[in-house]
Amino acid sequence: MKYVIIGAVAGGASTAARLRRLNEKAEIVIFEKGEFISYANCGLPYYIGDVIKDRNALFVQTATAFNKRFNIDVRTLTEVTSIDSEKKTVTAFNQVTGKEYEESYDKLVLSPGAEPIKPPLPGITNEGIFTLRNVVDTDYIKAFVNQKQVKKAVIIGAGFIGLEMAENLHDIGLEVSVIEMGNQILAPLDFPIAALVQEHIRSKGVNILLNSAVTAFEKTETGLKVILKNNEVLDADVVIMSIGVRPDTRLAIKAGLKLGDAKGIWVNEFLQTSNPDIYAVGDAIEFTNPITNLSMNTYLAGPANKQGRICANNMVLGNKQTYNGAINTAIVKVFDMTVATAGTASKQLTKSGIKHIVSTTHNGSHAGYYPGAKQMSIQIAFSPDDGRLLSAQIAGYDGVDKRIDILSSVIKRSSTIYELAEFEHAYAPPYSSAKDPINMAGFVAENILQERLRVFYWNEFDKIGKDDVLLDVRTKEEFDRGNINGAINIPVDNLRERINELDTSKNIFIYCQAGLRGYLAQRILTQNGFDKVLNLSGGYQLWKACTNETERAKQLESGFYA
Repeated sequence: MKYVIIGAVAGGASTAARLRRLNEKAEIVIFEKGEFISYANCGLPYYIGDVIKDRNALFVQTATAFNKRFNIDVRTLTEVTSIDSEKKTVTAFNQVTGKEYEESYDKLVLSPGAEPIKPPLPGITNEGIFTLRNVVDTDYIKAFVNQKQVKKAVIIGAGFIGLEMAENLHDIGLEVSVIEMGNQILAPLDFPIAALVQEHIRSKGVNILLNSAVTAFEKTETGLKVILKNNEVLDADVVIMSIGVRPDTRLAIKAGLKLGDAKGIWVNEFLQTSNPDIYAVGDAIEFTNPITNLSMNTYLAGPANKQGRICANNMVLGNKQTYNGAINTAIVKVFDMTVATAGTASKQLTKSGIKHIVSTTHNGSHAGYYPGAKQMSIQIAFSPDDGRLLSAQIAGYDGVDKRIDILSSVIKRSSTIYELAEFEHAYAPPYSSAKDPINMAGFVAENILQERLRVFYWNEFDKIGKDDVLLDVRTKEEFDRGNINGAINIPVDNLRERINELDTSKNIFIYCQAGLRGYLAQRILTQNGFDKVLNLSGGYQLWKACTNETERAKQLESGFYA
């Protein structure tokens, strides 16, 4: 049996290695149009930022080592230009020798990855404008920044790579601006969690311009001018384009393979394309989202590596192992914060017509009495019918990674918020609290489903009428430091003795700093004849972050914010 694989990074390399482990006698040929195979894409920004000092650390395997260990014919700097599915051959072009030739196959695997989006803007080919997708891009950027003594950087796009580049360029001393067409950073997040992170980024001196788009670039004697849609101009020495990627489907289209609704290579549950002898893995494919049941792409190394293993199993052992899709579990370091997401964001659930409830909680990363505890904010979305967990997003400083992995597992298994409430974690003061933030998120969600807790959200203050009561149950000192306009202050610890100051016939909208004291106040009131009481999900701190960011955007659009 002869296997040919096109693409030798995450999906392709993992497919090849698994094939060899399953079949020592098979002939395996892997083509890679670039110079390098099996490198750590996710580490590239950190090499530019001098966090990773040794360039060789980026390479999981070299072509020579891969060949020696797995006896696989690795052909780098060789681009496959076409596939003849009837003859079962590929045409390859060796970029070093200039030779073009055909190679036969019994089974073919496509793993061409994705290509960066680079819109045809005026001036986009000027020196100093880069995309970051591979090692060669990294080398160019690092050399340019060092040799040109770059001082100002503009990042276009506030996705995962864009923010990692912003942090790393900032940390080597550059003045950084981030331009984002959307109304928030990190599109997979919902706005409230994004707002918390935006505040943190701004605190580092990074300029974030939301609802902004670049219309052109101009070369100057000293560098570049980046021209925005509102005619604002930013000076830059280097520009990093990071506005997204799209599946590289050029070979698939030429071969007559089916594409799906998400414009990726269509595959069935066995990762088999519309041609039974051709499989596909990685960024170029699409599959059914297990939550929305809609077609989706994912541009993450984890799913690509797992797909490679499944693909190899099915080619060697027969189509027996199904790929159940991905829920896009992802995490990113943004300066001192860590931000993570899993599942389908509330805004996408709404767009897909999926009923859900959102809840936000704030808790310490470990026991508060043990030094170093830091707050993390967890937002979950779940079904109002059965409590099925649909998404989770976390912004925090410590322990975010282990919590998102737990939540991802619950989402992936279509389990419920009741599991969160009962989750048994390893507890010691340096690592957690007796009630972990995961438990707390589950408790709150359970209270909502069992109607012990009614919530309203930061963007629903228009629901509060002139005869309704907005009640701040924090301490007087907290209230005096900042409050929501129109609120009265009765601290929760004084609520029972001052309950006669409130009218049982009125709607009462409660808030505290994080949500817990508001819940306690709600329980007091509802058991004392008040039946129209709601608590602000996420509390004052989430409201403040969201409203600050919203107001900042309005002022920026009006030209009043500098």
